[in-house]
Amino acid sequence: MAFQRHFMAKFWNALTRRKTDDVNEGESQLARVLNLFDLTALGVGSTLGLGVYVLAGQVAYNIAGPAVTISFLIAAVASAFAGICYAEFAARVPKAGSAYVYSYVTIGEFVAFTIGWNLILEYVIGTASVARGLSGYFDALIDNNMSKALNESMHMNVDFLGDYPDFLSFGMVLLLAGILAFGAKESSFLNNIFTCVNLVTICIVLVAGSMNANTANWRIPQDQVPEGFGTGGFMPFGLAGVMAGAAKCFFGFVGFDCIATTGEEAINPKRNIPLSIVISLIIIFLAYFGVSTVLTMMLPYYLQDRDAPFPAAFDAVGWITIKWIVTIGAVFALCTSLLGAMFPLPRILYAMGNDGILFKRLSKVHPYTKTPLIATIVSGIFASVMAMLFNLDQLVDMMSIGTLLAYTIVAICVLVLRYQDEDMTKLVSVKAPNVFRQFFNGNSYREPNSMTSGITKIGIVVFAIVCLVWCSLQKVFDLNSTGGIVSLSLVGVVLILIGIVIGMQPVSTIELTFKVPLVPLVPCLSVFANLYLMFQLDLNTWIRFLIWIVIGYVIYFCYGLRNSTQISRNRNHAEVAANALQQQRDNNYHGQHENRAFEPDFKAENGFKSPPPYEYSEKL
Repeated sequence: MAFQRHFMAKFWNALTRRKTDDVNEGESQLARVLNLFDLTALGVGSTLGLGVYVLAGQVAYNIAGPAVTISFLIAAVASAFAGICYAEFAARVPKAGSAYVYSYVTIGEFVAFTIGWNLILEYVIGTASVARGLSGYFDALIDNNMSKALNESMHMNVDFLGDYPDFLSFGMVLLLAGILAFGAKESSFLNNIFTCVNLVTICIVLVAGSMNANTANWRIPQDQVPEGFGTGGFMPFGLAGVMAGAAKCFFGFVGFDCIATTGEEAINPKRNIPLSIVISLIIIFLAYFGVSTVLTMMLPYYLQDRDAPFPAAFDAVGWITIKWIVTIGAVFALCTSLLGAMFPLPRILYAMGNDGILFKRLSKVHPYTKTPLIATIVSGIFASVMAMLFNLDQLVDMMSIGTLLAYTIVAICVLVLRYQDEDMTKLVSVKAPNVFRQFFNGNSYREPNSMTSGITKIGIVVFAIVCLVWCSLQKVFDLNSTGGIVSLSLVGVVLILIGIVIGMQPVSTIELTFKVPLVPLVPCLSVFANLYLMFQLDLNTWIRFLIWIVIGYVIYFCYGLRNSTQISRNRNHAEVAANALQQQRDNNYHGQHENRAFEPDFKAENGFKSPPPYEYSEKL
């Protein structure tokens, strides 16, 4: 029994061990070359691609209608909450690895691996989906001749795969992987050029689209709408369509977090990373909202082209020149998005390989390019195969669920850190009356301690569980029924009370270059919004996601748990602490020896009779 308790304690300590800097580790091998403009362009370029040129038309066509603008707004709010949480973490932990490192430092290794494994899924599928979208865009411009030829000659009759192998997207991913392998600054320079072309193209779309906008396309009567396209008007598929569209549109905002993976390649990361995240999110939201507005005003939502909406829209209004300008710009923009989607993936593999919880060869940095070369090559091969075999619809949902879970963990980490200090050694009474009083800070503590931090952590876990209950009830009950409204309202009141209890606890006094405002409101809203959007995804997406998680856990428990470099880091810290303690004891011993050596002289000078030296030696 004692052996079992000992084993479980060691196992739990292994799962919750937190990342520390090794006393023997030097400066990062990666080159610090990315400035504020580079980081902002990376965030904008990796995000403004598929969402602008493909996703807006897809969601408007048969999911949300003209209300796709509201769907983008909801997705933007959820992404903004996550974005500012990322910004605070970047100010705290300027390391390569993004949410993976953040959770490793604050919560523990098992949660960190879960997040890192999800981020690998996010970036692999993000790369593959953008490549597939680029291929579809190009195919639509040549009257779908490429897809027809491949479908006829190499049709794949498998439910969970695409209709045909997409060799164009396969080649594009491998080409850009080669560019990324050459160097961070070189690939960033190319990204900056593509991003500027992208922004110019979006401005052209907004101006030309506004000149052809017709507000009547937001007020189409139901009798003029084809069967299967809702009830017409601004919200033809109702509120459910808007929320389902928001879950899809959320995919359009995925990518800004790639900025946070550049912690070891950014110049002044504690300032530039938070600032570039905020700036890029503002630019991204304005672009999405404006583009989706003019697109649905130019052409009725049920006439949108799902693969290449803007060429079809400008073709319909007879603006052929603008059509080709926008088309060329869209191809550059999708290339930018592809580059931005690929950029973080090798950094995640590098960080996890460097920590030993994935294969350590992934952390090898090439001496010439100063990039994680093996991780980049593996990323390119993996993403290119995914792009070749799966279609766009299958990829988008899989990417969203992994990203939403990562954003949820980041928000939770922010809450945990804001309500604890590095030094909480002050002893406090944890008797029941004191604990209950502390729910509303009845003990008047001004600095975090072990009790207030514990209350916060338990409150965060309960808040997340109650959010899951609310989301489940929302799926089960009819929102128009009295029972559904009462149940959701009661659970909502519980969520508000938990948020108040968390907010009453004393906050950390650590100074940072950027902090999330309105804590705990913003992180709690981020957790709620992310979990709600996860529940909007279908069952097949959850099944694929769980399969991916199981594969990751097999790797972790068979390899990562035993090969984690945090084991040696903890051992080194223990050795340094032991040596320091021994040095202190030696200094104390020699200090006592010196004091006794001077004792005879002191006594002689003051008229005392000193014992012979040999007697003194014997006493020693």
